[in-house]
Amino acid sequence: MLAILLAAATAVPPSPAVPDPGVRYERKLILTPGEMFKLAEVATIRGDLTTASAIYAALERNPDSDVRAEARFRYAKQLLGEKRNRDAALMLRRLIDEKPGATVARLELAHALQLLGEPDAALRELRAAQASGLPPAVARLVDRYSEALRASRPFGASFEIALAPDSNINRATRSDTLGTIFGDFDIGKDSKAKSGTGLSIQGQAYQRLSIGADNSLLVRLSGAADLYRKMDFNDIAVDLAAGPEFRLGRNQLNFEAGATQRWFGQKPFMRSARIGATWVRPIGSLTQLRLSGSAALVDNQMNDLQDGKAFSGKLDLERALSATTGIRLNLSRDRQSLEDPGYSTTGWRAGLLGWHDVGRMTFTAEAEMGRLHADDRLQLFPDRRSDRYSSISLGATFRQLQWHGFAPVTRFSIERNRSTIEFYDYRRTRSEVGVVRAF
Repeated sequence: MLAILLAAATAVPPSPAVPDPGVRYERKLILTPGEMFKLAEVATIRGDLTTASAIYAALERNPDSDVRAEARFRYAKQLLGEKRNRDAALMLRRLIDEKPGATVARLELAHALQLLGEPDAALRELRAAQASGLPPAVARLVDRYSEALRASRPFGASFEIALAPDSNINRATRSDTLGTIFGDFDIGKDSKAKSGTGLSIQGQAYQRLSIGADNSLLVRLSGAADLYRKMDFNDIAVDLAAGPEFRLGRNQLNFEAGATQRWFGQKPFMRSARIGATWVRPIGSLTQLRLSGSAALVDNQMNDLQDGKAFSGKLDLERALSATTGIRLNLSRDRQSLEDPGYSTTGWRAGLLGWHDVGRMTFTAEAEMGRLHADDRLQLFPDRRSDRYSSISLGATFRQLQWHGFAPVTRFSIERNRSTIEFYDYRRTRSEVGVVRAF
């Protein structure tokens, strides 16, 4: 019935019974945006969601940005009611891209992301909402919602694929010679840096099993691969991990035991078994602290002298600067204690990542630096290994080009590792063009 009424609003009625040949009669029914919203409400109450969707779609083309925002918000709420959570998240993201200060819509997006099994992204939206300023009562509600978010979805999965041209797919030197205690040796062509274009694939699936109250057991399977036409340089890794998660007030503690298998050039390269722990805690309403550490037993399947133990620790501090801008600082420390002291190393890295939304695009920039030292020199080389690492990366996501919930993403990075040993001294330029979720 409502659909017929909408059609009649622009229809031309039949000619009058006594027409005047010199006069043309035409009647139009014009509805204001407010009346159209009311009509959509009536359609929703009657269960006619198709008509309501058509009205919201028409209002999305309204020249008034406030009308467009209201239509998108109401349509997103309808989609959530229909369990179309992905479509609702995409609609809310479009609204926020146009109106970054739409706090209520951002909170609703956080809810949609939670339903999609994206708790980290949901928490990031909450921090962005609080960075834009909230009344005290609303801020307290958001704090409680943030705590509830940490009890995450019971299962989920993620996937990313990209085409990746790379100037140095094997992270090898371009030097022609290798300095040793016996003089300079020539480096063969096969041992030098190789360029190529590959396919970069990353994925993860997880399952949470309740173990009482707000605690759960998390089982996670993840994998990553860089695949090339020349299979000798394929780099593939698969990781399986499981462990309990505990919530203690505002703190979240995760413990896990895991195993990793890595292949290089289609051959088993390295396997490891590890235990690890992670502590996550919000600091105020705009910042989140994450501390993690792990210890592992490493089996290098190509060189027994590189078997041994590995230890690592990492600190991440993420802060929302505004509704559209955020930064993340990360510091890490690594120690490898291997069979040969020449392969045993101690190193650190520090990095800063920033992101900024501009309309329907998100730009990212990251810089990282670090140092690494070996315990001793390898017998063949006159000096022990000492590295200085630096990298810079730029990226962009274009949500205006969505396709089935995915958006194009591009990344460009430059790496430089300066080392006293030519084998570890390299430059690398890599670009990626792929697709990610458009949230």
